[in-house]
Amino acid sequence: MNTIYAYGIGIATKNQAGEIIEVFYPQPVLTPCQEELDEINAIGLAGGTSVLNEFQLTSLAASDYLPIASLIESLKDARRTIVLSIAQQDVAPTDVGTAFLKLHLLSHRLVKPHETILDGVFGILHNLAWTSEGPIELNELPARQLQARLEGRALSVNCIDKFPKMTDYVVPSGVRIADTSRIRLGAYIGEGTTVMHEGFVNFNAGTAGPAMIEGRISAGVWVGSHSDLGGGSSTMGTLSGGGNIVISVGEHCLIGANAGTGIPLGNHCTIESGLYITAGTKVQLVNDAGNQSEVIKAKELAGKDHLLFRRNSQSGAVECHTNLSSIELNDMLHSN
Repeated sequence: MNTIYAYGIGIATKNQAGEIIEVFYPQPVLTPCQEELDEINAIGLAGGTSVLNEFQLTSLAASDYLPIASLIESLKDARRTIVLSIAQQDVAPTDVGTAFLKLHLLSHRLVKPHETILDGVFGILHNLAWTSEGPIELNELPARQLQARLEGRALSVNCIDKFPKMTDYVVPSGVRIADTSRIRLGAYIGEGTTVMHEGFVNFNAGTAGPAMIEGRISAGVWVGSHSDLGGGSSTMGTLSGGGNIVISVGEHCLIGANAGTGIPLGNHCTIESGLYITAGTKVQLVNDAGNQSEVIKAKELAGKDHLLFRRNSQSGAVECHTNLSSIELNDMLHSN
């Protein structure tokens, strides 16, 4: 029996050289059923990204099994490049189309961070100008800006990056995002998550939800439900000094304002405001009776539950106490 890991039919943008530089997939599909596979195999396309012709689109739109047949019908007469991207297996993406497909899988909540392979994605994606008229290759931007001005328009450049903002492609249900430019495509934003203006979520990272995010969720970081990242706080990602250690934040955790962690936190953990814990931070253990015991590196506490990290205001030493309180989010803030 043939299998396909995922596929998507999308609207692609090409540069002047005819290369695909990005793809929008309205309804990506993960692990399609055998009937869907038969319909896709019938048009004779293998893995990777292929431009669909009118006959192939008509054939797919007539399917009784494809869950996106009605979508395909609406694309038949589009004056844009329509593509089919097929990921035969969950392996590193090999082209722009499959790279964008995998990022869509994450933001559509079909897979969670680290559940799909994204190795090499930076080398595949183009560094583009993301503008009010869509993505544009940087070497083509001056001519497009001039043309816009000649036609009485102003072409606005929102950012220069390899990753677009998520909400131009996917708006997950049940979330509030104060500044959409701070959420990259490929982020997983769980139901009930609120991301305030200073919050940031990178690709292949995100929240289980509900959560309050006023800090930075770096690439690869996963935040458990009912946790709160205070204003200006940070989590150390695998792309920013964290090495191969996957940083995660458990459930009912609080990372205070301007604080941060470079170790995985278990459930019911708190880091006081202004304190950044790294793997090598020397931590003074304090027992329930308030007595000091040994000094260890913070990495030895990675993943443990019910910890309170704080700095002794007299000695300046970083201490770890048992966390007796539980973080509870305001339901009114996360129910819409």
